[in-house]
Amino acid sequence: MARLPPLNWLRAFEASARALSFTEAAQELHMTQSAVSQQIKSLESALGRQLFHRRARGLELTDIGRGYLPTVQAAFNTLEEGTAILTGRNEPDVLELHSNISFAIFWLTPRLHDFLAQHPWVQLDVATSIWPTEKPRNLAAVEIVLGLGKWEGRAGQRLTRDTIFPVCTPEVAQRIHDVSDLLKENLFDLPGTLQTWDNWLAGHIGNRKYPTPRIHRASTWVLSMNWALQGLGVTLAHDTVANGLIAEGRLVRLFDYSLPMKEAYYLISPEGSLINPAAKAFKTWLMQEIKGG
Repeated sequence: MARLPPLNWLRAFEASARALSFTEAAQELHMTQSAVSQQIKSLESALGRQLFHRRARGLELTDIGRGYLPTVQAAFNTLEEGTAILTGRNEPDVLELHSNISFAIFWLTPRLHDFLAQHPWVQLDVATSIWPTEKPRNLAAVEIVLGLGKWEGRAGQRLTRDTIFPVCTPEVAQRIHDVSDLLKENLFDLPGTLQTWDNWLAGHIGNRKYPTPRIHRASTWVLSMNWALQGLGVTLAHDTVANGLIAEGRLVRLFDYSLPMKEAYYLISPEGSLINPAAKAFKTWLMQEIKGG
């Protein structure tokens, strides 16, 4: 039997491959970045194969590394499940997830069936909020928040790079041919976001004067998107909340211009938190779904 590499080397590889970052892997494993890097070098030396390309912009798996990753992940899953059976802990593992409500409804929910089918041993415990300043009673093992990427005491991994654009139902779109038509409609916006109708209009038509639009404000994209779905008018939206509805034909995108979104959705964990198998499985699945588009 071929000699297996030490488990800590394999852990370092699996975490680094998921994050494509030695730094983020080090944070997850509670090690230094240099220790993770050294373990990867030791693993590559033992295997006689290069697993990562070290690029200026970050890590990239080699073809060999990409092929090796599912084998390593499956092995760890087997060990975790076998240990649970051996110790009598065969009840479902609880996934404590705290998520931004718009991400949970528009992105996660349409994909949740696939996650649960792949991980039938996971039991969900999901709490939602609107803004990252809202905290659950106990910090969850996994959190998905909307913001600018700075949360004290917590490591964040960016999930999205969205743009802002107007959407409405196909029926409403039929009567909108230019900006003058758009400004006759009810427009929906969110207070507290960094991109507004004024920003979008300025970027789309420049310094041209336009009538003051009638803007109605909602506290969440859940509300403004549902107003749009009811045919009440046009809302500003972004890729994460709108793309699924556009693909289904329930909403359409107006005009070609989009505004880069300054905020993003981030995957974060409380510093020093223990990651149980359910949380780890969710994080792995989430990153694969995000990268797969």
